[in-house]
Amino acid sequence: MAIFKTLLVVLQVLSALGVIGLVLIQHGKGADVGAAFGSGASGSLFGATGSANFLSRTTAVLATLFFICTLSLTMLGNYKPTASLGVMGAAPATAPAPAGASAPAAATAASAPAAPAVPK
Repeated sequence: MAIFKTLLVVLQVLSALGVIGLVLIQHGKGADVGAAFGSGASGSLFGATGSANFLSRTTAVLATLFFICTLSLTMLGNYKPTASLGVMGAAPATAPAPAGASAPAAATAASAPAAPAVPK
């Protein structure tokens, strides 16, 4: 279970870093200032609008992965198995000790050394 939690944490951190990176790469609708610094998309690998679609879809996939990892880690962190209390919800009753069982307990109490007396 610890390996699964570690894997989820690593996946969550990587997806978070991916979302941060992809959001910083994308340009908004008002990218006029960005075009002045050479971020024109017409000559890019994906075409004029292809990179925007690719980046936005990849961001959505990574954000969904981050959300699923977060929910899974929350559910795993809150899971605490408890012992069954039975049908009635009460603790199971213990059987009374047999009559012969109290004799050895008394013998061990008698054989234990007594505490030294402290003068007043």
